[in-house]
Amino acid sequence: MNTAYEQLCGLAKEAALVESVEALLGWDERTYLPEAAGDYRAEQMTFLSGLAHQKRTQPKWGELLDELAGSDLAKDLHSDTGTTIRQLKRDYDKRVKLPQLLVEELTRASVLGQQAWVKARAANDFAMFQPHLTKIIELKRQQAEAVGYEDQPYDALLDDYEPQARTKDLTSVLGKLRQELVPLVHAIMESGKVAPVEIVSRLHPRGAQEAFGKTAAAAIGFEFQRGRLDVTHHPFCTELGPNDCRITTRYDEHHFNGAFFGILHEAGHGIYDQGLRSELFGLPPGQFVSLGIHESQSRMWENLVGRSNAFWQYFFPKWQEFFPVAAEGVTQQQLFAAINHVQPSLIRVEADEATYNLHIIVRFELEQALLSGDLPVNDLPAAWMEKYREYLGIAPPNDANGCLQDVHWSAALFGYFPTYSLGNLYASQLFEQADKDLGGLNDLMKRGEFLQLKLWLNEKIHRHGQCYSASELVQRITGKPLGSEPLMRHLRGKLLPLYGLA
Repeated sequence: MNTAYEQLCGLAKEAALVESVEALLGWDERTYLPEAAGDYRAEQMTFLSGLAHQKRTQPKWGELLDELAGSDLAKDLHSDTGTTIRQLKRDYDKRVKLPQLLVEELTRASVLGQQAWVKARAANDFAMFQPHLTKIIELKRQQAEAVGYEDQPYDALLDDYEPQARTKDLTSVLGKLRQELVPLVHAIMESGKVAPVEIVSRLHPRGAQEAFGKTAAAAIGFEFQRGRLDVTHHPFCTELGPNDCRITTRYDEHHFNGAFFGILHEAGHGIYDQGLRSELFGLPPGQFVSLGIHESQSRMWENLVGRSNAFWQYFFPKWQEFFPVAAEGVTQQQLFAAINHVQPSLIRVEADEATYNLHIIVRFELEQALLSGDLPVNDLPAAWMEKYREYLGIAPPNDANGCLQDVHWSAALFGYFPTYSLGNLYASQLFEQADKDLGGLNDLMKRGEFLQLKLWLNEKIHRHGQCYSASELVQRITGKPLGSEPLMRHLRGKLLPLYGLA
């Protein structure tokens, strides 16, 4: 193997090692860190982020990349070596534009911001969080200007999560989706049919929820010998190494959907991480391609599998065993209707499939306005309420259920939210193709045979890492560019019969 290439891979793996330690501290901060230890944890993570930035921007990278650019190893853009050179070059060119001080300040602000957000959310007091958000937004503006953009500053931040995506294109896609979703939700609301939602509000003991959730996560392919499940304020998944994937959830004994579908969602993320080629950890072919594709995996297992009738034909008897009191007098079809209840609501992570993307559009529009300065930070709570009235017909009674409900802005994740809707679109289109390729997913799921879908995803998506872009992957797998039709077919196919509209 080319000596320069081996040196480049060595540098990349060394930087990934530092970043994995930082990720471990981040996981601990959001799960088990004592409250009083927060300030020093911010310093620890700031130090590591600065060290990783140093390692990824040292001049040696540029020298090696220049040497390899015209080599035979770079000729096939989609090979492992070609992908490594191409993607590390893209990443290096972007990182060298960022001053180390800015990288460190962003890390410190996000760690302290998340800690302040937890307290502000518990106290239902946006004012406690406002100074932190103001600082984070200013730092993100500096980041966008340093990196550069073709059209608008938001593009530079969006690229961190969905490479090569553009704000104007997403605005068009999400605008079209909103036009199709609003009448569907309106028709359901006007149907007069109400799902028996009190079923999922019955007592579901926390211990049984955890055991049932783990049973389901294992059944769909999450490997607990390479991962674990813990509790946090806001569910997430993080990869700490090639065989160390952490997923989290939160429990409410009178809200079954929250923890259970949260576990399926995060397990979907984890299955993607566990499906990457572990021997290439730290190199582009061993890393996920985009957050939109990553989100497609979590939304697929949560919704297209976990909220399907076929899934519950298999898991309903198990639900009865784990929750005998809540299950008393309940039929499988009643539970299916309850977990697919459509109702505009305040909380994104608890939203039904039909209204979920409206929550995303609210955030997508607001964070652009915050970044541009069109929306002053102190006006965010009121602007949030106005958007919810316009798009969902409801308004939050307080900040905790309004603009303080998500961790993302406190963690400086501007540009992240639209990848959730992209994930829904990708998931539906990929699921349709898997259904064709595997000869009928419903029949498999009714029998509890979920691993064929997991293996299909391993083969078609996970093992490729970043060898293809998100759009290239979708085109290769389905033969079509990304579209909204599969998602709308899925929603109408399931929801219209449930509400007597088919």
